[in-house]
Amino acid sequence: MRIFATLAFVLTAAFAVSAQTTLKVIPAPPDVKAPPADASKTSSGLASKVLTKGTGKTHPRANDEVTVHYTGWTTDGKMFDSSVARGAPSSFPLDRVIAGWTEGVQLMVVGEKRRLWIPEALAYRGRDPKGMLVFDVELIKIK
Repeated sequence: MRIFATLAFVLTAAFAVSAQTTLKVIPAPPDVKAPPADASKTSSGLASKVLTKGTGKTHPRANDEVTVHYTGWTTDGKMFDSSVARGAPSSFPLDRVIAGWTEGVQLMVVGEKRRLWIPEALAYRGRDPKGMLVFDVELIKIK
């Protein structure tokens, strides 16, 4: 019986710690519903706006690995993912993500923070999260 009580306590404590590590919600930017008039647009429909100029000189290529911090929202303002909220940047090959990221991050230089409005055709194409997605992306490193 004592083993079951100990196991129940450990599971309860693990659940409490897990609940405390839930992602902190980062509020959506005011222009989350649609790109503003001063956003640049590509022929594919991707819209973007530089939030902070970078210090780098080169742009990543589609086959480069990048390290970024990012937060993503749906156009109704719901955050669905964030490396910022997790407290750790993400690294991945740029050609292994949604098309809007592959295209948008190639516009950036190291140190730059940019907001991307990615149409559904360049995002998850009908899979969740659906519709246009908005990401704030900071390019930390190009490998």
